[in-house]
Amino acid sequence: MMRGPMRLRLLKTAALAAVLALTVVLVPDAAPAPTRFSLVKIERAEAVDVDPDIVWILAVGADARQGENPLRTRGDALQLVGMNTATGAATSIGIPRDSWVSIPGVGSNRINAALYFGGPDLLGQAVGNLIGIQPDYVMVTTFWGLRDMVNDIGGITVENPRYFSDPYLWPQGFQAGKLRLNGHGSTAFGRIRKSLPGGDFDRSANQQRVLRGIQQKVADRASEPGFVEGGVMSVLQHLETDLGPTELFKLGQAVAQVDPTKITGCVLGGSIGNVGGASVVLPNTAEARRYGDDARKDAVISRC
Repeated sequence: MMRGPMRLRLLKTAALAAVLALTVVLVPDAAPAPTRFSLVKIERAEAVDVDPDIVWILAVGADARQGENPLRTRGDALQLVGMNTATGAATSIGIPRDSWVSIPGVGSNRINAALYFGGPDLLGQAVGNLIGIQPDYVMVTTFWGLRDMVNDIGGITVENPRYFSDPYLWPQGFQAGKLRLNGHGSTAFGRIRKSLPGGDFDRSANQQRVLRGIQQKVADRASEPGFVEGGVMSVLQHLETDLGPTELFKLGQAVAQVDPTKITGCVLGGSIGNVGGASVVLPNTAEARRYGDDARKDAVISRC
């Protein structure tokens, strides 16, 4: 007799497959929808084998404005996310955007500049060289893409450790404690840094809180009739990708298998430095490699 959770997972898988198959037929003939997300497969990566591989996705919030190409701007948020499809574990390694690193073919620069100079592939290389884990995919979203996605799922809840505000992005301030955020609030929560005591490091931690809030909300609503199907269709209608439907389906499976109780995450530490008169983050490269070595085989970080 098939048990409840397993039966539910198979039903979700069937729904995802049906939606993806339908999308292949419908989307090319539909009116073009504005791009919110870009999903790029790194050239060296093999196709996803969801059992029992670990899938690594570099999630990037692009600092693009309306009309700009998100794939050739600077990355505002950088999170290397690993998912273990065998155990349901997942982890996130937050990388401060101003980390001063060597970018292949460019020289030393802030790590987020790799997206501007060479697109997702170069940014993936730079992050991989720092952490010791090369991502399989790079997922780039815009500010309005994140805003609309959070609104589409009905808002999220985050645990905020301290009060902070920003006179331009969020003048009313974020209170400490459990907060319910809409799309605009989620975007501001993950962008503010100047009023945080840890600056770029605390901002990266807040970005992880937003990611956990999204994952938790999706997990909470996954059993609602039509929620998964509608969400997949919404993403695909606003997605620019070079992946085929089969590989998208496998990635969807990997995400669906994440267990909210098995999520870990750390932010890469370092110190504030000055290069050419500009403030940068000098990342702790030994810590970066420790996180990579710790998470490489099971998508779990034992300690920050």
